[in-house]
Amino acid sequence: MTTDDVLADVGPRLRRIRKEREVTLAALSEATGISVSTLSRLESGLRKPSLELLLPIAQAHQVPLDELVGAPPVGDPRIRASEPIRRHGRTHWPLTRQPGGLQAYKVLEPKRSPEPEPRTHEGYEWLYVLSGRLRLVLGEHDVVLAAGEAAEFDTRVPHWFGSTGEGPVEFLSLFGPQGERMHVRARPRRG
Repeated sequence: MTTDDVLADVGPRLRRIRKEREVTLAALSEATGISVSTLSRLESGLRKPSLELLLPIAQAHQVPLDELVGAPPVGDPRIRASEPIRRHGRTHWPLTRQPGGLQAYKVLEPKRSPEPEPRTHEGYEWLYVLSGRLRLVLGEHDVVLAAGEAAEFDTRVPHWFGSTGEGPVEFLSLFGPQGERMHVRARPRRG
């Protein structure tokens, strides 16, 4: 459906909604501040709808703007997990569909105790632990993240992360190959 098709359907929809509510053009004009003439031309399709006209009409009828313009329903927002990728003993489920840019993965690493081998590369990474404990070696830091904890870092700093050896670890990884950073809202500290 083109934009012109959507706009052509607005007039009849406006008339239908007004008539269902048993509102006259004069009463709608009084409620919205839009002239009777303009409302009539909108309903007959002789005037193109604009946001300045549709917002007061939506408010007067107490309906969402989407109902006036016949916006298509929002598609299913769920991400369907792709086939898992097994790499270096880990299982990765890609959560992003488009190539390039920010990439998201759900990662499961089994219980094991590999020797850390820090590496560097371009990019920026954000990790969030879902379950288990994740060991992160970053520069001279060696920390353990528990479920609910997150870390972010520039991947040009020598880094390694994996299981602590106590059990499996499941985490989310967001990686920006061009150095894109994640922005996470944090609750303000209370004095």
